[in-house]
Amino acid sequence: MASGEGGAGGYIEHHLVNHTTELVENSSFWTINTDSVFYTLLLAVLYIWFFRRVAKKASSGVPSKTQNLLEMVIGFIDAQVKDIFHGNSKIVAPLALSIFIWVFMMNFMDLIPVDLLPWLGTLVGIEYMRVVPSTDLNITFGLSFGVMLLVFYYSFTVKKPFALGYFKEFATHPFESPNLLVQTILAVPNIFLNIVETVAKPVSLGLRLFGNMYAGELIFILIAVLTLNYGMADAFSVGGGVMSIAQFLLALVWALFHILIITLQAYIFMMLSVVYLNMAHEQHDSH
Repeated sequence: MASGEGGAGGYIEHHLVNHTTELVENSSFWTINTDSVFYTLLLAVLYIWFFRRVAKKASSGVPSKTQNLLEMVIGFIDAQVKDIFHGNSKIVAPLALSIFIWVFMMNFMDLIPVDLLPWLGTLVGIEYMRVVPSTDLNITFGLSFGVMLLVFYYSFTVKKPFALGYFKEFATHPFESPNLLVQTILAVPNIFLNIVETVAKPVSLGLRLFGNMYAGELIFILIAVLTLNYGMADAFSVGGGVMSIAQFLLALVWALFHILIITLQAYIFMMLSVVYLNMAHEQHDSH
């Protein structure tokens, strides 16, 4: 898209539209946001390749700067998991690391200049392109639902007997009574509250990440609109030069602050996932 087409509104709208592929013709529901899926998978491959490369070159002697950094990250994640998760699963710590790094990499795409990759896309005939997967609600919900599938799996298998222990907990927690008749009556609010809590977990997990990253992306777009006037025609004039410098400074300040946001959001998503997995492993004595 040419920068000035459609004015500021057209510029903003263009950057907020995904490149989509219809699975069913003329169906808005059965569509895939191809750009989000592409960058999500690309970042996953880069994560696996990079960690594998560093692991193959790892030394027990003096570590390289990259190895030292990754060991610090892995140690930090491992310590957080040990403080929160009290089950016996050996996959939770590696899962937490993968969630943190993957979500961080998706969020980090927000720091790439807003017009760079979309402009490169136009060179190969791609009109619309959004490059930050975590600003796509489908991706954040996909991640949160994936975590919840693991939560359900452990809830069914850990709370013995299989599945029945989990459903019994639905009816007897949080309100409990030694009297069978009272407990039967309390089962109604217990089931209702547990259903609400179960539904709220993936929804809040996905919406929190999406909302923060969408707002960050929008601010970068607004900085480009307000300072560059969504066009390069006057970039070499005095006024255009001033606006270009203003854009650089504003974008730099916001990018430095945004580094904290993208890291914090990845950390929160990881921590809440571990908390939910720990809850799935908890067994109440009265049950």
